[in-house]
Amino acid sequence: MIAIIPARGGSKGLPGKNIKEMCDKPLIAYTIEAALKSKSIDHVILSTDDEEIAAVAKKYGAEVPFMRPAELASDTAMAVDNYIYTIGRLEKEWNTKIDSFVVLQPTSPLRIAEDIDGAVELFNARNADSVVTYVKEAHPIFWHKKIDENNKLEDIFEGTIANRQELPITYYPNGAVYVFSTEMIRQKKYYTDKSYAYIMPRERSIDIDFIDDFKYAEFLMSNSKDKK
Repeated sequence: MIAIIPARGGSKGLPGKNIKEMCDKPLIAYTIEAALKSKSIDHVILSTDDEEIAAVAKKYGAEVPFMRPAELASDTAMAVDNYIYTIGRLEKEWNTKIDSFVVLQPTSPLRIAEDIDGAVELFNARNADSVVTYVKEAHPIFWHKKIDENNKLEDIFEGTIANRQELPITYYPNGAVYVFSTEMIRQKKYYTDKSYAYIMPRERSIDIDFIDDFKYAEFLMSNSKDKK
Protein backbone atom coordinates (compact mmCIF):
# COMPACT_ATOMS: atom_id res chain seq x y z
CA MET A 1 0.00 0.00 0.00
CA ILE A 2 1.19 3.53 -0.67
CA ALA A 3 1.24 6.36 1.86
CA ILE A 4 0.65 9.92 0.68
CA ILE A 5 2.10 12.69 2.85
CA PRO A 6 0.42 15.99 1.89
CA ALA A 7 2.63 18.98 2.72
CA ARG A 8 1.96 22.19 0.86
CA GLY A 9 4.20 25.19 1.39
CA GLY A 10 1.63 27.83 2.34
CA SER A 11 0.80 27.10 5.99
CA LYS A 12 -1.02 30.05 7.56
CA GLY A 13 -1.43 29.03 11.22
CA LEU A 14 2.26 28.20 11.68
CA PRO A 15 4.33 29.27 8.65
CA GLY A 16 6.94 26.72 7.58
CA LYS A 17 5.67 24.16 10.08
CA ASN A 18 6.21 21.10 7.89
CA ILE A 19 10.00 21.48 8.01
CA LYS A 20 10.29 23.39 11.30
CA GLU A 21 12.90 21.79 13.56
CA MET A 22 11.52 19.64 16.39
CA CYS A 23 14.04 17.90 18.65
CA ASP A 24 16.81 18.18 16.01
CA LYS A 25 14.70 16.97 13.07
CA PRO A 26 12.31 18.69 10.68
CA LEU A 27 8.70 18.00 11.63
CA ILE A 28 7.96 16.04 8.46
CA ALA A 29 10.81 13.60 9.18
CA TYR A 30 8.84 11.90 11.97
CA THR A 31 5.97 11.03 9.63
CA ILE A 32 8.31 9.77 6.92
CA GLU A 33 10.21 7.60 9.40
CA ALA A 34 7.01 6.12 10.85
CA ALA A 35 5.79 5.28 7.34
CA LEU A 36 9.11 3.68 6.38
CA LYS A 37 9.01 1.54 9.54
CA SER A 38 5.42 0.42 8.86
CA LYS A 39 5.12 -3.13 7.58
CA SER A 40 2.00 -2.08 5.63
CA ILE A 41 3.58 0.65 3.50
CA ASP A 42 5.48 -0.06 0.27
CA HIS A 43 5.92 3.49 -1.02
CA VAL A 44 6.05 6.79 0.88
CA ILE A 45 4.93 9.52 -1.53
CA LEU A 46 5.25 13.22 -0.73
CA SER A 47 2.68 15.55 -2.29
CA THR A 48 3.97 19.12 -2.21
CA ASP A 49 4.23 22.29 -4.26
CA ASP A 50 7.32 23.43 -2.32
CA GLU A 51 10.85 22.61 -3.52
CA GLU A 52 12.39 23.02 -0.05
CA ILE A 53 9.91 20.61 1.54
CA ALA A 54 10.55 18.18 -1.32
CA ALA A 55 14.32 18.30 -0.75
CA VAL A 56 13.96 17.68 2.99
CA ALA A 57 11.51 14.81 2.43
CA LYS A 58 13.85 13.12 -0.05
CA LYS A 59 16.69 13.37 2.46
CA TYR A 60 14.63 11.34 4.95
CA GLY A 61 13.56 8.69 2.44
CA ALA A 62 10.30 9.86 0.86
CA GLU A 63 9.65 9.62 -2.86
CA VAL A 64 8.74 12.80 -4.74
CA PRO A 65 7.84 11.55 -8.23
CA PHE A 66 6.23 14.88 -9.23
CA MET A 67 5.30 18.25 -7.76
CA ARG A 68 1.75 19.19 -6.83
CA PRO A 69 0.11 21.63 -9.28
CA ALA A 70 -0.41 25.14 -7.90
CA GLU A 71 -4.20 24.92 -8.26
CA LEU A 72 -4.19 21.96 -5.84
CA ALA A 73 -2.05 23.78 -3.27
CA SER A 74 -4.08 26.96 -2.72
CA ASP A 75 -5.95 27.87 0.45
CA THR A 76 -9.23 26.98 -1.25
CA ALA A 77 -8.10 23.69 -2.82
CA MET A 78 -9.85 20.57 -1.55
CA ALA A 79 -7.68 17.77 -0.18
CA VAL A 80 -9.82 15.14 -1.91
CA ASP A 81 -9.03 16.67 -5.31
CA ASN A 82 -5.31 16.35 -4.60
CA TYR A 83 -5.73 12.70 -3.58
CA ILE A 84 -7.61 11.97 -6.81
CA TYR A 85 -4.91 13.71 -8.84
CA THR A 86 -2.02 12.00 -7.03
CA ILE A 87 -3.49 8.49 -7.27
CA GLY A 88 -4.45 8.99 -10.91
CA ARG A 89 -0.99 10.17 -11.86
CA LEU A 90 0.73 7.35 -9.97
CA GLU A 91 -1.52 4.79 -11.67
CA LYS A 92 -0.61 6.24 -15.05
CA GLU A 93 3.14 6.51 -14.41
CA TRP A 94 3.42 3.11 -12.73
CA ASN A 95 0.96 1.43 -15.12
CA THR A 96 -0.90 -0.15 -12.21
CA LYS A 97 -4.22 0.06 -10.35
CA ILE A 98 -4.23 1.46 -6.82
CA ASP A 99 -7.24 0.15 -4.90
CA SER A 100 -6.50 1.81 -1.57
CA PHE A 101 -4.01 4.15 0.05
CA VAL A 102 -2.99 5.78 3.32
CA VAL A 103 -2.80 9.50 4.08
CA LEU A 104 -0.36 10.63 6.78
CA GLN A 105 -0.36 14.30 7.71
CA PRO A 106 3.06 15.64 8.81
CA THR A 107 1.35 17.50 11.66
CA SER A 108 1.06 14.26 13.70
CA PRO A 109 4.71 13.62 14.66
CA LEU A 110 3.92 11.36 17.63
CA ARG A 111 2.09 8.77 15.54
CA ILE A 112 4.15 5.56 15.23
CA ALA A 113 4.39 2.69 12.73
CA GLU A 114 2.13 0.51 14.88
CA ASP A 115 -0.67 3.07 14.56
CA ILE A 116 -0.40 2.94 10.78
CA ASP A 117 -0.31 -0.85 10.74
CA GLY A 118 -3.26 -1.11 13.12
CA ALA A 119 -5.42 1.14 10.95
CA VAL A 120 -4.47 -0.75 7.77
CA GLU A 121 -5.14 -4.12 9.42
CA LEU A 122 -8.61 -2.94 10.48
CA PHE A 123 -9.26 -1.63 6.95
CA ASN A 124 -8.38 -5.01 5.45
CA ALA A 125 -10.17 -7.08 8.11
CA ARG A 126 -13.46 -5.18 7.67
CA ASN A 127 -13.19 -4.79 3.89
CA ALA A 128 -13.72 -1.13 4.66
CA ASP A 129 -14.14 1.95 2.52
CA SER A 130 -12.26 4.02 5.08
CA VAL A 131 -10.57 3.82 8.46
CA VAL A 132 -9.77 7.01 10.36
CA THR A 133 -7.87 7.35 13.63
CA TYR A 134 -9.86 8.76 16.54
CA VAL A 135 -9.12 9.67 20.16
CA LYS A 136 -11.43 9.81 23.17
CA GLU A 137 -12.87 13.27 23.83
CA ALA A 138 -11.41 14.72 27.06
CA HIS A 139 -14.09 17.37 27.59
CA PRO A 140 -17.70 16.17 27.24
CA ILE A 141 -19.15 17.57 24.04
CA PHE A 142 -22.61 17.62 25.64
CA TRP A 143 -21.42 20.45 27.91
CA HIS A 144 -20.45 22.59 24.91
CA LYS A 145 -22.40 25.77 24.28
CA LYS A 146 -22.70 28.40 21.59
CA ILE A 147 -22.00 31.99 22.62
CA ASP A 148 -23.80 34.83 20.85
CA GLU A 149 -22.53 38.38 20.17
CA ASN A 150 -23.65 39.41 23.70
CA ASN A 151 -21.80 36.49 25.34
CA LYS A 152 -25.12 34.80 26.10
CA LEU A 153 -24.91 31.02 26.33
CA GLU A 154 -27.05 28.99 23.94
CA ASP A 155 -27.67 25.25 23.96
CA ILE A 156 -26.33 23.05 21.19
CA PHE A 157 -27.91 19.88 22.53
CA GLU A 158 -31.39 19.59 24.01
CA GLY A 159 -31.66 18.74 27.68
CA THR A 160 -29.03 18.89 30.41
CA ILE A 161 -26.92 16.05 31.78
CA ALA A 162 -25.30 17.16 35.01
CA ASN A 163 -23.06 14.22 35.88
CA ARG A 164 -20.03 13.29 33.79
CA GLN A 165 -20.78 9.62 34.56
CA GLU A 166 -24.10 9.89 32.71
CA LEU A 167 -22.54 11.22 29.52
CA PRO A 168 -21.91 8.93 26.55
CA ILE A 169 -18.26 8.54 25.56
CA THR A 170 -17.47 10.46 22.38
CA TYR A 171 -14.44 10.50 20.09
CA TYR A 172 -13.00 12.90 17.55
CA PRO A 173 -10.61 12.38 14.59
CA ASN A 174 -7.00 13.10 15.54
CA GLY A 175 -5.67 13.55 12.00
CA ALA A 176 -2.93 10.93 12.34
CA VAL A 177 -3.89 8.14 9.91
CA TYR A 178 -6.45 7.83 7.13
CA VAL A 179 -6.93 4.69 5.05
CA PHE A 180 -9.14 5.16 2.00
CA SER A 181 -10.46 3.06 -0.84
CA THR A 182 -9.67 4.76 -4.13
CA GLU A 183 -13.20 4.14 -5.41
CA MET A 184 -14.73 6.00 -2.45
CA ILE A 185 -12.34 8.95 -2.78
CA ARG A 186 -13.13 9.26 -6.48
CA GLN A 187 -16.75 9.74 -5.41
CA LYS A 188 -15.45 12.59 -3.22
CA LYS A 189 -16.51 10.90 0.01
CA TYR A 190 -14.57 10.28 3.21
CA TYR A 191 -17.16 8.16 5.00
CA THR A 192 -19.71 5.49 4.03
CA ASP A 193 -21.57 2.81 5.97
CA LYS A 194 -18.33 0.83 5.70
CA SER A 195 -16.21 3.36 7.60
CA TYR A 196 -14.50 2.49 10.88
CA ALA A 197 -12.49 4.16 13.64
CA TYR A 198 -9.09 3.05 14.85
CA ILE A 199 -8.66 4.36 18.40
CA MET A 200 -5.32 5.93 19.35
CA PRO A 201 -4.05 7.00 22.79
CA ARG A 202 -4.13 10.67 23.69
CA GLU A 203 -0.35 10.94 24.06
CA ARG A 204 0.13 10.15 20.35
CA SER A 205 -2.81 12.23 19.12
CA ILE A 206 -1.34 15.74 18.97
CA ASP A 207 -2.28 17.53 15.73
CA ILE A 208 -0.15 20.62 15.12
CA ASP A 209 -1.91 23.74 13.82
CA PHE A 210 -0.37 26.52 15.90
CA ILE A 211 2.84 27.25 17.80
CA ASP A 212 1.35 26.11 21.13
CA ASP A 213 0.57 22.70 19.59
CA PHE A 214 4.14 22.52 18.28
CA LYS A 215 5.67 23.32 21.67
CA TYR A 216 3.48 20.77 23.43
CA ALA A 217 4.36 18.04 20.92
CA GLU A 218 8.04 18.92 21.29
CA PHE A 219 7.71 18.68 25.08
CA LEU A 220 6.10 15.23 24.85
CA MET A 221 8.71 14.05 22.37
CA SER A 222 11.60 15.32 24.51
CA ASN A 223 10.23 13.53 27.56
CA SER A 224 9.76 10.33 25.56
CA LYS A 225 13.35 10.45 24.30
CA ASP A 226 14.69 11.15 27.79
CA LYS A 227 13.05 7.95 29.09
CA LYS A 228 14.65 5.74 26.41
